[in-house]
Amino acid sequence: MEKGKNRAMENMRKPFQGVLNIIRFNWHFYALSLGFLLLFLILSITYPSLYECFWIACIAILWLNVISLSVSYYVYDLSALYDFNWLDSPQTGQKVININAGFDETSVILGKRFMAAELIVLDFYDPLIHTEVSIKRARKAYPAFPGTRNVTSDNLQLEENSADKIFVILSAHEIRNKEERIRFFKELKRLVKPSGQIFIVEHLRDKANFMAYSIGFLHFYSKSTWTEVFQSAELKIQNEIKITPFISTFILEKNGNTF
Repeated sequence: MEKGKNRAMENMRKPFQGVLNIIRFNWHFYALSLGFLLLFLILSITYPSLYECFWIACIAILWLNVISLSVSYYVYDLSALYDFNWLDSPQTGQKVININAGFDETSVILGKRFMAAELIVLDFYDPLIHTEVSIKRARKAYPAFPGTRNVTSDNLQLEENSADKIFVILSAHEIRNKEERIRFFKELKRLVKPSGQIFIVEHLRDKANFMAYSIGFLHFYSKSTWTEVFQSAELKIQNEIKITPFISTFILEKNGNTF
């Protein structure tokens, strides 16, 4: 197991990995866009009087795809998203928990940063509840981090007040049911020490992400929605960091309900 973990540590992110994964796991959206492009091209030939309208539609489809992929390349391949330079210096003996929804790009990186800490990786993916096809494709493409424990979103199977740091990176939004999200965050509160921190990294349903992903931004949740969930779980926002205009990191602490 230790040898497998060491090999995984060596496999860091590759150029264009982020944007290529998006295309790979969401190819059906791009296939649909290509289908519409071909349809509008055929219609522009079939109905010459509407030629300009169909070409405008083609340009709009191309533009939206180019913008979304360009932003994704910036966020996932060029930005400091995976550098974690906003973290405090690691301390020896800490217990660090990294929680994913079936696709884990960060445990290798966190493992290198927290080499003196105990890293526990949890996967709450349930194919009966979390039905996004992109997650299923990602799970087939990438093996789980060595030692990953399968849990449920409302039972993380760890001791109360045991974690110094908990990371939930680009995965909490996969819990689409509001009550399940609240139960999940109550579990996070149960696990984290009174002096510990919870790091929630997410796209938001805001203007920046609308400009980048058009209606795709509906897959994300607004800051007010997250705040309501945090409050329901009696967690307080200690700080909010904008890693890029498109990504927010909420640093939470327990035993607080005032924002």
